[in-house]
Amino acid sequence: MKEVGKIWMNGKLVPFKNARVHVLTHALHYSTSIFEGIRCYDTPNGSAIFRLPEHIDRFFNSASLYGMKIPYSKKQISDAIIKTIKASRLKQCYIRPLAYYGYGTMGLTPLKNKVDVSVSCWEWKMGESKAGKFSGARCKISKWIRIDSRSQPMQAKSAANYSNAALARVEALKAGYDEAIMLNNKGHVAEGSAENIFVIKNGKITTPPLSADILNGITRNSVIQMIKASGKKISEKNITVKNLLSADEIFMTGTAAEVKSVTRVNRTKIGNGEIGSITKELQNSFMDVVMGKNKKFLSWLKFV
Repeated sequence: MKEVGKIWMNGKLVPFKNARVHVLTHALHYSTSIFEGIRCYDTPNGSAIFRLPEHIDRFFNSASLYGMKIPYSKKQISDAIIKTIKASRLKQCYIRPLAYYGYGTMGLTPLKNKVDVSVSCWEWKMGESKAGKFSGARCKISKWIRIDSRSQPMQAKSAANYSNAALARVEALKAGYDEAIMLNNKGHVAEGSAENIFVIKNGKITTPPLSADILNGITRNSVIQMIKASGKKISEKNITVKNLLSADEIFMTGTAAEVKSVTRVNRTKIGNGEIGSITKELQNSFMDVVMGKNKKFLSWLKFV
């Protein structure tokens, strides 16, 4: 990672290298933090943040689900994001707002600790999300079960939830795959380690419902709206492993992943083993949206 520009910490822009926390920061020990992943794109009309208000709303909702009070308004966080992008002089980047219980007292209960907030951004490189863009990603159904929403709030984008996802991702990578697919405790398909999942069969598109212990992905929501706007039908219902393995096409969505194809699950080839036509169409349509080429969804872009 290039240490470029500034990071916003508790109301101040500080040099990238100086953005540090104490080793006894509560969140470091007990995962008491929530965050967002946001993209800023270099469009023909200038740098634009994709669906900023929706990300800010989810950021505050995640905090609320964990009983965490963010000491800034939504507008202040939005302004901080824009300031950080400008200070970093990046035309396109990945943006990470983070709220966490900081240094103060140790022990499981976090309430006596101050809630610290930071905003970081860095140059985006395709990296792990490359698999599925130019050739289909190879996915492994993980032995790790997606956390049940009765155990902790899966609608929150919290650090605690992602330890579960990291276990699945590492398992898949060590086995020679590109990504993991996680099932919930009922044996239904939930999502990838960091992406929502869609299945296409006979032209019909299906994605797991929010009740399947999945994150309410903003890219997921965007793609659902785009599918409906194109006149295609999409249903939200539980997907079995059998549905998954017999699909004509599978694709995943996420802030980092955007829209990526899956062409193999375990040892099963999906469709003809190549990126499907509907997935390709959605990949192209999504890029048109984020680059400001689709006027119908221009309101999703916040120009910096």
